Amino acid sequence: MSFSFHAAVAQRDFDVSLALGPTETVAVMGPNGAGKSTLLSTIAGLIRPDTGQAGLNGRTLFHLGSGTHQWTPPHRRGTALLAQEPLLFPHLTAADNVAFGPRSAGIPPRKARELALQWLAEVEAADLAGRRPAGLSGGQAQRVAVARALAADPGLLLLDEPMAALDIHSAPLLRRLLKRVLADRQAIIVTHDVLDALMLADRVVVLENGRIVEDGPTREVLERPRSPFAAGLAGLNFVTGTLTASGIRTSGGQGVAPDLEIAGHLEEPGEAGQAGAAGLPGAAVFPPSAVSVFLTDAHGSPRNSFPVEVTDLEPHGDQIRVRGGGLAADITPAASAELGLAPGMTAHFVVKSAAVSIYAT
Repeated sequence: MSFSFHAAVAQRDFDVSLALGPTETVAVMGPNGAGKSTLLSTIAGLIRPDTGQAGLNGRTLFHLGSGTHQWTPPHRRGTALLAQEPLLFPHLTAADNVAFGPRSAGIPPRKARELALQWLAEVEAADLAGRRPAGLSGGQAQRVAVARALAADPGLLLLDEPMAALDIHSAPLLRRLLKRVLADRQAIIVTHDVLDALMLADRVVVLENGRIVEDGPTREVLERPRSPFAAGLAGLNFVTGTLTASGIRTSGGQGVAPDLEIAGHLEEPGEAGQAGAAGLPGAAVFPPSAVSVFLTDAHGSPRNSFPVEVTDLEPHGDQIRVRGGGLAADITPAASAELGLAPGMTAHFVVKSAAVSIYAT
C-alpha cells in the first residue's frame, strides 16, 4: 500500500506520506490530536482529503488534485476499520455479524455462514456464535468484531485503539490473537500503548500536528527516539541541542535550560568521531534510573548536573519518580524522604556521562 495526502480537517493541516510492505504492520503513535484517527478515516474513505493519492494492491483508493478526481467509495476499497468499540449489529447473532461482510460481497448465505464460523474459531469465539451483542462481554464483543473485519477479506486492516476499551484480562488475549492474524497481512494500528507496538508492529510511525516526525523499525524508534513523544514512550529523558566535541549543547527545549553542556558518548560516531559531528543537531538520551537527585549542585568531570524545579512526585514501581525541568529521575522512597522533596523545591538532577547516549538527529 502507498499513501500520501494533504488536507485541512477541523482547521488542521495534514500532510502525510506512508507506504507499507506486503505483510507489514505499522503502529501509528502520537499525542492526542496529532491526527492518528484522521489518518485511518482518510484511508478508509470516511474523510475526503483536498489533494493526494492512495493505492492498495493495484487499486486506486483516491487520486485528487488539479484536473484529477478519482474516488473509490469506502465499501469498495478493500479495507476494514476496527474501532475502540466493537459496533456490532445489536439485532444479529455473533455468527450473523461476522457473515455480514461475505454476504455483502455476494457470497451465498451457506458459504458466508461457514466463513463466519471459521473466523469465530480463529479468534477463539466459536462458542459465541449464537449470542447477540447484548450477551457478550467487552472482550468477547471485540473478538467477534475482529472476526467480522477479517471475514470481509480486507487487503488492509485498520485498527483504531482496539484494546482501549478492554479490561486488563481481555486485552492480553486480544493482543495475542492479533499478533497471530496480522502475521500475513497489511495492517495499520493506532495505539497509545507501547506494548501494542512492541508485540504487533514491524514499524512505528510517530505523528505530531498532522506530520510524520519519526518512522522506523519498532525497536529502533524506542531505543533511539528522535522526538520527545517517542522518548516518553520508551521511558527515557530526551534533550535536544547541537553536538559539540565532547557532547551536546542544549537548545532549551523540553524544559531544560539553554546552553547547558551535556557530556556523553556519541552513538555511531563514524570515522571523524565526535569532533567531526560538532555543529550538527542532536539529542541526548538517558534513563530516569541513571539520574541521582541532590539538593545542592554536584559537579565532577564524569557528571552532568541540571538545576530543576520539582513539579511532581509519583509512585513508579518500587521507586519514586521525580519530575522537574522536563526531566525525570527514579529514586528510592527512603532517598525522597531524606531529601524532603516536594513540588516547588529546587533540586539538581545529576547523571554520569557514561549513562548518556548522544546521536545526531
